[in-house]
Amino acid sequence: MNQTTDNWIPHVTVAALVEYEATFLMVEEKINSTLVINQPAGHWEMAESLIDAVQRETLEETACIVEPEYLIGIYNWTIPENENAASTTDTFLRFTFKCKLVEKTNHALDPDIHQCMWLTEEQIRSQHYQKRSPLVLQSLNDYLSGKLYPLEQFVNLN
Repeated sequence: MNQTTDNWIPHVTVAALVEYEATFLMVEEKINSTLVINQPAGHWEMAESLIDAVQRETLEETACIVEPEYLIGIYNWTIPENENAASTTDTFLRFTFKCKLVEKTNHALDPDIHQCMWLTEEQIRSQHYQKRSPLVLQSLNDYLSGKLYPLEQFVNLN
């Protein structure tokens, strides 16, 4: 890959994996004119903790209040069409958290969200829904295989 350390700044994002009654909280959004599904996710903002970020993003995208319980994984992904580009503005460092549903609210949804929905594992895996990135299934697979790391192990998450 042709890149220098001067121009490499990944997007740091958070995502919430929320399971409730054998379904998972997902969002459907339009990316480049295509509807895709993703876990509730978004960018980490300055002066907030990763925990605050995942709670904020989940509320904004789904109107659900959640409580992070575990870290599922830290993932690195670059959008394939940009892997050999000189600029790597489409590289993501994603922190995915297992979250517990606390409350469903009437909070207005982010305008980029087409809808939020509860899907079964089979529905998420189906070809019916296009995934925003491979991290959707990787996070789900890691969670289902029991990869759960206590938040206390990560001093700077709070």
